[in-house]
Amino acid sequence: MLDGVSLDHLRIFVAAVETGSFSAAGRRVGRAQSVVSQAIAGLEAQLGVTLFTRAARLPALTPEGQALAGRARDIVRAADTLKAEARSMAAGLEPELSVVVDVMFPMAALTDAIGAFAVAFPGTTLQLQVEALGAAAQWVLDGRCRVGVMGSLPVIPPEFEQVPLMGVPMVTVAATGSPLAKQPGRLTRQQLKGHVQLVLTDRSPLTAGRDFGVLGDTVWRLADIGAKHAFLRAGLGWGHMPRPMVEDDLRDGRLVRIQVETGVQGDPMLEMKAVYRRDALPGPAGRWLIERLRRYPDCGEARATPAA
Repeated sequence: MLDGVSLDHLRIFVAAVETGSFSAAGRRVGRAQSVVSQAIAGLEAQLGVTLFTRAARLPALTPEGQALAGRARDIVRAADTLKAEARSMAAGLEPELSVVVDVMFPMAALTDAIGAFAVAFPGTTLQLQVEALGAAAQWVLDGRCRVGVMGSLPVIPPEFEQVPLMGVPMVTVAATGSPLAKQPGRLTRQQLKGHVQLVLTDRSPLTAGRDFGVLGDTVWRLADIGAKHAFLRAGLGWGHMPRPMVEDDLRDGRLVRIQVETGVQGDPMLEMKAVYRRDALPGPAGRWLIERLRRYPDCGEARATPAA
């Protein structure tokens, strides 16, 4: 009986588990809902167990389905990795490497790694994009970039393999002349009222309707961290910034650190990760760049992950 179980059956089962409905699973795998329903029914017949209950509007995993979902996911991922590795071996050294990097990643570490990359792979053209939040993930999801470096998006898409890189501490800052800079102790939400919080906006739909680290009642949303940095120094608001980016401003007195009540002690940390699709592994140049980025130490001790 089990000889009739195909990878396609398992892939559809995993899609249904991860998306929560047969219709959403169909959209993910490019099949009609009726095809998904038939595939799930066929898999249940082959396995001899019921994977989903159909009594409610949305299918729910049975205890047997819950027990087998993890195994099915492991099999699908292993098969995708096998195929991706074979394609990578067949392709050899990439003539071009496309990379998208989170705006929060320290520029000194990035430029050092890219400089070493240019020496190690002089024949490989590099295309580099810089994005924030879900926009960095979207470039990799869409296949426009082979490697991504992410940190400001709290949730990593399930299609990604991830490699831990470094931690980047975040600080909350305002211009030296700001009224907030003169307030002692930790600022409450009440004290923040009426003061503009500067927040990076996501240029992708991955975080639509969600805010991360937004504490103020008056918010200006910016698509560029350089503009956010300039607005902070001009006294146009307060906001969270990666510490390496504002260290000179803090030292020279253009910006000051402010403390807000978040329930977290110490500097929160963005955990940076290199990511790539499991079905599109990077080639030799991409793997080399990821390993190079792994050499850099954390910029401080991790506490939690704030938003932009």
